[in-house]
Amino acid sequence: MDGVVIGAGTMGLGIAYVLAAAGDAVTVVEPDDRRARAARTRIAEVAQGAVRRGRLGPEDAGALVGRIVFRSSLDQVEATNPALVVEAVPERLELKRTVLRAAEALEPRMLATNTSGLSIDAIAEGLTDPASFIGLHFFNPVWAMPLVEIVRGSATDEPTLRSARELVARIGKESIVVKDTPGFATSRLGVALGLEAMRMLEEGVGEAADIDRAMELGYRHPMGPLRLTDLVGLDVRLDIARHLAETYGPRFAPPRILEEKVARGELGKKSGRGFYDWSE
Repeated sequence: MDGVVIGAGTMGLGIAYVLAAAGDAVTVVEPDDRRARAARTRIAEVAQGAVRRGRLGPEDAGALVGRIVFRSSLDQVEATNPALVVEAVPERLELKRTVLRAAEALEPRMLATNTSGLSIDAIAEGLTDPASFIGLHFFNPVWAMPLVEIVRGSATDEPTLRSARELVARIGKESIVVKDTPGFATSRLGVALGLEAMRMLEEGVGEAADIDRAMELGYRHPMGPLRLTDLVGLDVRLDIARHLAETYGPRFAPPRILEEKVARGELGKKSGRGFYDWSE
C-alpha cells in the first residue's frame, strides 16, 4: 500500500516508520531540508536499534528504510490515489486546514490528521470530501506505543472508520474510537494529570522525579506525567491546555510554571531541558 505522511517532525517520522515496518511504501513530505535529513537519520537509527534488540534482521531494517522516500512538496509525490495521507504538522488550526486541502489533490482513499486535541470537524472545514477524513492520534514514540486513538468527525463515514480500524490493526497496534470532543479521551485525561503534577511541583510538594515515581510505582504508569510532558513537548501541552481551558474552564488553566518554561524555550527533550535536564 502507498502512504503519504506530511511533516517530518517527531510524530511524522514515527508514523512513517510504523507504516514502512508494515510493508507500505511511504512518502514523507517535508519542505525543510535540514529536518528531512534529520528524520532520515533518525529512522535509520531506530531501525538499527530494532536490529540490536533482535526485533528486525539487518536485511529487514534496510528494506524498511528503503521503503521511505522524502519529498519537499506535495507536487513531487509520485503516488496516485494513495491508501492514506496523514498530516503531522504543528498544532495550528489554519496550517492543518491548508495542508489537508492541498493534500486532497492526491485523491487519497483516507485523509487523516494526527492532531492530539484540535476539533476534527473544525479541521475538516473546506474539505471537498469530509466523509473520508478522520483523526488518527498516534503516541510518542510511535514505534513503541501500542495505542492509536481514532477520532470520528460528524461527517466521517462508516467505510472510512472501518478502514482506519483495519489500518491500526495491520500496523500491529490497538485502537479506541472516540467522537470529536475537545481533548478527545487521551489528551483530556493526560493533560489533567500533567497539569496537576505541575501545580504540585510549583507548591513544593515534591521534586519532579518523586512526583513521577508516585505514579509509576503507586499506579503502575509506565512513565510519570512530568517526564511524559518533556517527551510530548511543553509547548504542545501548553497549546492543548489553553484549548481545553477555553472549553472546560479553569480546571485546565495552564500553571504558571508551564507558561514560564515555554517562554524561556524549555520545551522538554527536544530543546534539552524541560522538567528534566536532557542535555546529555
